[in-house]
Amino acid sequence: MGEPWPSEIRLHDNGTRLTIQFDDASNYDYSAEFLRVESPSAEVQGHSPSERKTIGGKKNVRIKEIAPVGNYAIRLDFDDGHNTGIYSWKYLAELGRDHEAIWGRYVAALAEKGLTR
Repeated sequence: MGEPWPSEIRLHDNGTRLTIQFDDASNYDYSAEFLRVESPSAEVQGHSPSERKTIGGKKNVRIKEIAPVGNYAIRLDFDDGHNTGIYSWKYLAELGRDHEAIWGRYVAALAEKGLTR
């Protein structure tokens, strides 16, 4: 099977939700908060796993704009000024498929570090 390819990308609820339908019939609904705290940017991911940051306080963040990056990704512009994450179709499909586990790790990391959503 090839790389996932989006057939529809739609922003909802005044920028608080993003849905993506992929060509394999998978359909994912992401909160802006989830996409912001899981940004593939160096600011969040660091340059190695040990540098990964847990970002708190993004419960009410919104997506202001979606910009295409070539034909392989999108860049999301958030209302908190973050706009450096390049979300590949593959990464977005992984976030959708593994949402429950990723979100669980995030919430646990927040608690461990004394941060809030």
